[in-house]
Amino acid sequence: MASTSDFRNGLCIEFNGGLYSIIEFQHVKPGKGPAFVRTKLKNLKTGRVIDNTFNSGVKITTARIERRAHQFLYKDDIGFHFMDSSNFEQISIDESLINAPQFLKDGLEVDVLCHAETEEILSCELPTSVELMITYTEPGIKGDTATNTLKPATVETGAEVRVPLFINQDEKIKVNTQTSEYMERAK
Repeated sequence: MASTSDFRNGLCIEFNGGLYSIIEFQHVKPGKGPAFVRTKLKNLKTGRVIDNTFNSGVKITTARIERRAHQFLYKDDIGFHFMDSSNFEQISIDESLINAPQFLKDGLEVDVLCHAETEEILSCELPTSVELMITYTEPGIKGDTATNTLKPATVETGAEVRVPLFINQDEKIKVNTQTSEYMERAK
């Protein structure tokens, strides 16, 4: 058990029958009346953000969330299969729990968030950027670089990304997994 004075960004709490992470909080002490804490809470299962106000000193139940390193193995009818990097156990994760499944490639290291007491998998987070090979894109026209124009390109995982005109087939690029946008050429 903790109280509102223990609030910090990233703290996971049990609230209204669900698991929430505190995104931001603010202690308010008005001139008249008791103090309170305004919070923004993110549901760890749905990703929905809600606003809530707690009275100062209220007891809340904290939840222990563990971040574990896993390696992507393959995808089949059951789901996406990962191997725990510490004990080599294999687990299957549903596509809805993965933040960017279209960019998963064999051997990619990801973080899996688990509830420590129940061992329930809450989400699977890819790194912020991944390096992927372009398997198909139309060739760029020479001299057409004055504008900031983008063209579609298919990467090795089958996902489509918009890239600048100077990028060609069989080049490695960095892709932002949160926005699905081209970042730069891979070095």
